Amino acid sequence: MTWRLALLLGALALSTHTFSIQSLAQTVPLEAGSPSSNVIRLSVQDAEGLALKQNPAISVARLNALASHEVTREVSSNLWPQAYGNLTGVDARSNSRITAGALNNPSVYTRAAAGAAVSQLITDFGHTTNLVSSARLQARADEQNAVATKQDILLAVDQTFYNALQTHAVLQVAEQTVASRQLLSDQVSALTKSKLKSDLDLSFANVNLAQGKLLYLDALNNEKASMAALSAILGYSTLEPFELVNNTEPLAPPPADIDTLIAGAFAKRPEILALEFQSDSAEKLHQAEHDQLFPTISALGAFGDSPVRNDIIYGPYAAVGVNIEIPVFNGFLYSAKSHEADLRAQAVRQRLTDLRNQISRDVRTSWLAASTAFDRVNVSEQLLAQANLALDLAQTRYKLGLSSIVELSQAQLQQTQAEIGNVQAGYEYRLALAVLRYQTSGL
Repeated sequence: MTWRLALLLGALALSTHTFSIQSLAQTVPLEAGSPSSNVIRLSVQDAEGLALKQNPAISVARLNALASHEVTREVSSNLWPQAYGNLTGVDARSNSRITAGALNNPSVYTRAAAGAAVSQLITDFGHTTNLVSSARLQARADEQNAVATKQDILLAVDQTFYNALQTHAVLQVAEQTVASRQLLSDQVSALTKSKLKSDLDLSFANVNLAQGKLLYLDALNNEKASMAALSAILGYSTLEPFELVNNTEPLAPPPADIDTLIAGAFAKRPEILALEFQSDSAEKLHQAEHDQLFPTISALGAFGDSPVRNDIIYGPYAAVGVNIEIPVFNGFLYSAKSHEADLRAQAVRQRLTDLRNQISRDVRTSWLAASTAFDRVNVSEQLLAQANLALDLAQTRYKLGLSSIVELSQAQLQQTQAEIGNVQAGYEYRLALAVLRYQTSGL
């Protein structure tokens, strides 16, 4: 008679636990304005593609790289001829001269004239060409910085995507936990009313149910927060409805040869390439600053006409010449700038050495993390299997009256923790692989 009553109460509880979950979910406010239709199906590859198109940080890095190319054009303009047109009209007093402000004493005549002046750099002994090379190398460094920014965003997308999948899976575990504990609470409550179980059993069952509901509320909040973070990293200003597609590919172990991974990181990491270009650019700038100590030779030309003029002025004019500018003394300006550029070039080379050491460390730690995460997948599966078996045995012992509710509660807690750990282990390994790819060859 006792077991028939227990089975009847269990069937009744199974018909009511779904309503309990729905009622609990209604206690948590939904995001305002989040549509229930037009759900976007999103895989991790789709998320990366959206981020590349919409994330503003990628656009900023790309625009900065394009601006650096314009700097190269600005500097190289000094190698081209410089031509200027002039229109001049003067009304001067008779026999007037400019006598103050400089070491000259020119006459000023009434006139209206038009003309042009042309200058062409012949040589400055490498100063301008080294400046152009420095600007070109800096532009290539900024291109690599843009690639590094893209890699950072893709890693952040993968982290956010897998975190959203993980929080959703934990939410499902929490729902199942609340459902099973609600079922047990209803059964114990009915048995307590029939004087078949004590109030202590009912109290333990209700405590376990309350813990499950708290777990559900935390999981629900974490899922909403992860979806908000995913919307933001994909370039949306509002919370978008995403349906995340899980990756069903079987998990493969990480690469075994750590030295090959480190060598690949040194050859492919955009941060290293950017600093190498910056180092070369700083060396070219140092050479350019040193070349300012040499003369600058330019060709000059001017021509024009003065249709309205004083009779003392001849109308058409034309002249060509060569100008040699020799630096004599400027308060040690050029030598100081050359020394400054040399010191900054040395600093960039030291930064490059430090970055290589950091990347070697990061590759090793990410490889160790991936290896450990892969091992945790198998261990967590074994732990879950043992926890499920222990829970079944504890439920059977409790039904037979061979154990207390404390043993069953402990088994439930261990099974819930094992199930959450098993869910998290798979996503943590996929994320660890993404970090390892980022640290070595890029995403």
